[in-house]
Amino acid sequence: MHNIKDIRDHPEEFDAYLKKRGVAPYAQKILELDAALRQVIERLQTLQQERNDVASKMAIAKKEGQDMAPLVADGARIKKALPDLEDAERSAKDALHHMLATLPNTVADDTPPGETEAQNKVVEIVGEKTEFLFSPKEHFEIGEQKGLMDFDRAAKLSGSRFSILKGEFAELERALAQFMIDTHTKEFGYELVSPPLLVRDDAMFGTGQLPKFSEDAFQTIKGHWLIPTAEVPLTCMVADSVVEEEKLPLRYTAHTACFRSEAGSAGRDTRGMLRQHQFYKVELVSLVTAEQAEAEFNYMVSAARRVLDGLKLPYRVVQLCSGDIGFSAKKTYDLEVWLPGQNAYREISSCSYCGDFQARRMNGRFKTKDGKKPQFLHTLNGSGVAVGRALIAVLENYQNEDGSVKVPDVLVPYMGGKKEVNK
Repeated sequence: MHNIKDIRDHPEEFDAYLKKRGVAPYAQKILELDAALRQVIERLQTLQQERNDVASKMAIAKKEGQDMAPLVADGARIKKALPDLEDAERSAKDALHHMLATLPNTVADDTPPGETEAQNKVVEIVGEKTEFLFSPKEHFEIGEQKGLMDFDRAAKLSGSRFSILKGEFAELERALAQFMIDTHTKEFGYELVSPPLLVRDDAMFGTGQLPKFSEDAFQTIKGHWLIPTAEVPLTCMVADSVVEEEKLPLRYTAHTACFRSEAGSAGRDTRGMLRQHQFYKVELVSLVTAEQAEAEFNYMVSAARRVLDGLKLPYRVVQLCSGDIGFSAKKTYDLEVWLPGQNAYREISSCSYCGDFQARRMNGRFKTKDGKKPQFLHTLNGSGVAVGRALIAVLENYQNEDGSVKVPDVLVPYMGGKKEVNK
């Protein structure tokens, strides 16, 4: 959510940020709604004061035996007018709130300009692309070879974009998740959380999934939303609360199932596990002060990179341009892992700094050390990393010609000593 005071003070700057995202100017519309709301509030406050004055005068008139008829008439007039003004105030507030709620965050000054992912900036390339003496297979070809991935049975159970993992591949998925959790908790100090997978509207709104992206999520018949990412419950753990500045930064991690409708992705990545309705991800969330944010962003990116470095997977770091960045983000780095079966880099982690945009939506604040007025928190979130895509990357980068797959050294202890699977 945007700070209306900032828009009042710097409307041209606000529109300039929106333009970087490819969004039309909105400052004038917002200021018109804001002016209309303040005008209604002023009229309402004036009428409420008149009501109080009439009540005081009536008390005096009654005590002194004066004619109360004119005051009674005034009171009736005010009583009749108040509901209409109160309705007008609610309508004006709703209109302004809706407009502010549907506009994306402003981008950071160092976010590169651009309209599509083609303008994203490659920051660093890590590791050499894996080379083979044979034509590498895609992950689903490796998985289906011995029945350890079953897409047909999953489709019969749930429809398209679902999968079943069995045996050693299910073990490998679990090993990857545990390695990630151990990395983030033991090496980077994130606190492990097991959050709800069903949340209410307020949580989805707080992190920016609602109202704009309702079609991308699944909703139960009782109104709960299945989380599209653990970012939602982890970030909203501080909603409508005030934390002590001394406790910041707060760092949380979670391994959860995630659910996405993949609206608008028809025809994309229809085979395999790359784009599914249900998948597992290890999430990272940080809650900080504005002064801590830049260092925390780098810290989070390094935590996600540590997973790929540990698995010895080739990848690249990409900074998203203003036209490709997420709704709530001011700045985003993606980690794209090399998939030899696809002969392409594909996203496996996305780390974003959101400023106080989400905190304003969920009313998450911190109490400053000097005891002054509580300030809005700054939030960050990132994949640490997508477990299913990490499995895909391991299968494709560690495959052998016969279809067997070498287990990365760092995962061998999590696999009970197994050094190879699908033999």
